[in-house]
Amino acid sequence: MSSATAQPQLTVNELFLSIQGESTWAGLPCVFVRLTACDLRCSYCDTAYAFTEGTRRPLDEVLAEALAFDCPLVEVTGGEPLLQPATLPLLSALCDAGRTVLLETSGAHDISRVDPRVHRIVDLKTPGSGECARNLWSNLDHLTARDELKCVIGSREDYEWAREQVRTFDLPRRVRAVLFSPIFGRIDPKEIVHWLLADQLDVRFQLQLHKIVWDPNLRGV
Repeated sequence: MSSATAQPQLTVNELFLSIQGESTWAGLPCVFVRLTACDLRCSYCDTAYAFTEGTRRPLDEVLAEALAFDCPLVEVTGGEPLLQPATLPLLSALCDAGRTVLLETSGAHDISRVDPRVHRIVDLKTPGSGECARNLWSNLDHLTARDELKCVIGSREDYEWAREQVRTFDLPRRVRAVLFSPIFGRIDPKEIVHWLLADQLDVRFQLQLHKIVWDPNLRGV
């Protein structure tokens, strides 16, 4: 088979059915397609195993396995899924199959070419991540009411930085939800709640449900 007609390939770390642990979709059954590789090294990363571990697979095979769960909600995550060119056609194919499709991305890569039917969950990296300089600010111009923006917070400094971005860019008016999430084990979640209530900030506080239901280090959940 020539390279011109070769089947697009994806390097997949894991593919499984669980509940959605984060975002406004939290608590719903969801199929996760976790892709391999990431070019960021956030201080709080909980999926470092996806940096290099994975199996190269044809796109059609990955699509068929995801659809076989017969679950209406599918998330493509990583790693950083937008590093793989075949991610874009996978997202479109999942939409074509009638699935509600979520994309979890670091915010360091252009989201403008993602199928507009996809709900994009985009990180805005705080100072405590160690990757704040990698935020691709032009992505804010491409956000819509289908999308969600997430700030992961580990300190008062992170909170104040995130609060400033929320106010400066009027983020709640741009997206379906702005999500503030504590770094698991680094900060008492109650602190963030107290700060949000004091500031009357128009954001949604969230916890990672899968880390409450299962062992926080368990894969495939």
